[in-house]
Amino acid sequence: MTDDTMTADERVWAAIRLQRADRTPIVPTLLPEPAAGLSGRSQAEVANDSSAAVAAVFEVFDEYGGWDNPYPASYAPIQLQASGSHPMKMRIPGRNLPDDLPFQLEEAEILQPEDYDVIADQGFERFYNEDFLWRITDIGRDELPGVKKEMIAGGGLFLGECAKRGLRPFFLASCLHPFFTLCLMRGMVAFTKDLYYAPEPVERAIRRMTTDLIPQRIELAKQTGIDLCLFTEERASANLFPPRISERYWWPYTREFVDACWSEGVVTLFHLDTCWDENIALFRELPRGSAVLELDSTTDIFAAKRVLRDHLCLKGDVSAALLSVGTRKEVEDYCKRLITEVGGDGGFILGSGCSVPPTARPENFRAMIETGKAYRPW
Repeated sequence: MTDDTMTADERVWAAIRLQRADRTPIVPTLLPEPAAGLSGRSQAEVANDSSAAVAAVFEVFDEYGGWDNPYPASYAPIQLQASGSHPMKMRIPGRNLPDDLPFQLEEAEILQPEDYDVIADQGFERFYNEDFLWRITDIGRDELPGVKKEMIAGGGLFLGECAKRGLRPFFLASCLHPFFTLCLMRGMVAFTKDLYYAPEPVERAIRRMTTDLIPQRIELAKQTGIDLCLFTEERASANLFPPRISERYWWPYTREFVDACWSEGVVTLFHLDTCWDENIALFRELPRGSAVLELDSTTDIFAAKRVLRDHLCLKGDVSAALLSVGTRKEVEDYCKRLITEVGGDGGFILGSGCSVPPTARPENFRAMIETGKAYRPW
């Protein structure tokens, strides 16, 4: 817009620093799956070729007028499995799913109780690469170097497309919370039983994983030059576990991670799926400005703002349902409410609630981007 007075980075970081920018920054979570839907590609195409995934993302970016920081989206699903960020069995379109379905994760009881102590003794990365990956993947051992090489090449392609447009990604350093990682690997039911009936091995594994993760992710964030690290958690909320569970097995390690990152100038970007209404006050214990909470539309973002106003930045939360089956006017009205009530005094980034859905209506996605740029109630 011609009346923009800040760069994209200045705008995003003003919000992270709890300041009001020239307009609300916009960062939708546009991943390859919704980019395929919006660009007319098949899910099989973007799931089996990271260069096609990157092309789809930036075709949508250009077609819809762009936004402030692209969300990193240069992967093929099998690369996420190989890297440990999706530590589960997979079904992939074009391989064992129809071409028009997004990839799926299969939850199963793969991690065994004795594995907790192995992780505590030798660390997660060694255990995952030498043992666990081969329990869940169809990749051959001789294929793994090529998969990782393609992942690096896709990342380079993504960065190149950002550079062509004078942009930086929203972040590059990322990880899953150890609690979430173990829950995915063990399966929700078995993991819950472990927490109640045999918690000590779980705690030892989380302790080792946290200790190893902190310096790795700080170093990676510093290497990228973007002082933001994505920390994904989708299962520790009171929506799934009573607060006494999350406050024992999740919060102390979360606080340690955030404090360590913040001491080095790195802000933690929480991706918080499920409803965190009962947990949200905990986040006031974090240092002011040390984190961003990315909410998925099941948490009441307006209540979260009342609790965290002038303390932490919020990001979200135009829901998948609204983008898929709502009207353009409904999207516009909701974005205006978010900008006014959550972003009116700063500390807010407009985006989708979790990922933009693969079934998003083009007119609704456009409404979110255009309303974010045009609507300035102050």
